[in-house]
Amino acid sequence: MYEEGKGMPQDDAQAALWYRKAAEQGEARAQVELGALYLEGDGVPQDVALAREWFHKADEQGNSAAQLFLQIYYEAEIDRRAPESFPEAVAWFRKAAEKGNANAQAKLGYFYYSGYGMPQDYAQALTWWRKAAEQGNAGAQANLGYLYHEGKGVPQDYTQALTWWRKAAEHDDVGAQLKLGNAYYKGQGVPQDYPEAYFWLDLASAGKLDDLDTEQAVARIRDKVASYMTPTDLSREQERARKWFEAHQVKPQ
Repeated sequence: MYEEGKGMPQDDAQAALWYRKAAEQGEARAQVELGALYLEGDGVPQDVALAREWFHKADEQGNSAAQLFLQIYYEAEIDRRAPESFPEAVAWFRKAAEKGNANAQAKLGYFYYSGYGMPQDYAQALTWWRKAAEQGNAGAQANLGYLYHEGKGVPQDYTQALTWWRKAAEHDDVGAQLKLGNAYYKGQGVPQDYPEAYFWLDLASAGKLDDLDTEQAVARIRDKVASYMTPTDLSREQERARKWFEAHQVKPQ
């Protein structure tokens, strides 16, 4: 109540006092709230290390909010390339992955694939990306498709690659939509199918690709595919894409 000012003046210092009392008695929600105050410096001096300590205490009790705070924290540490934090970050992601956290499993797969903080191991990357992919993580599904396509950590298998790319594409993963469209365009792993290629390339062209050059290249390939299609097929796939954009609240290019 002190933190939100409900029924009394807002007072982060008082909120911190009461959260601390509850946190020290092992109340996970209070540990998260206290950690958040230390993270932002609200009502207490800002202390990221202390915030992390309280988040870890709540995480040990399975608190999902604490897990999210720690995930964001360690991802930020990784993004800023802080070598001193690598072992702790990798250890946390491994612990969360072993508990079944799909985002952590996907991140651990990336660590193994890239050799980040550990020896590069495509087979282990495959294992962890599969675990995350089976829980519906679109990025892991797309990455798993890539490993099958390239034969990294697993025998090359275009059919499996397409299976996982389709799952990711249906979860709005733009990279997977692009790869699926190219596969149908080239007839790689599936029979060549220009209408199907056009549909997935049209979806990809409306998504957030790496840069303007890539977006323009995808649009050019899509338009080239369109030139091989009958007007009836083209009209049908454009309508199919329009319905997809509406259902997924995507604005077509």
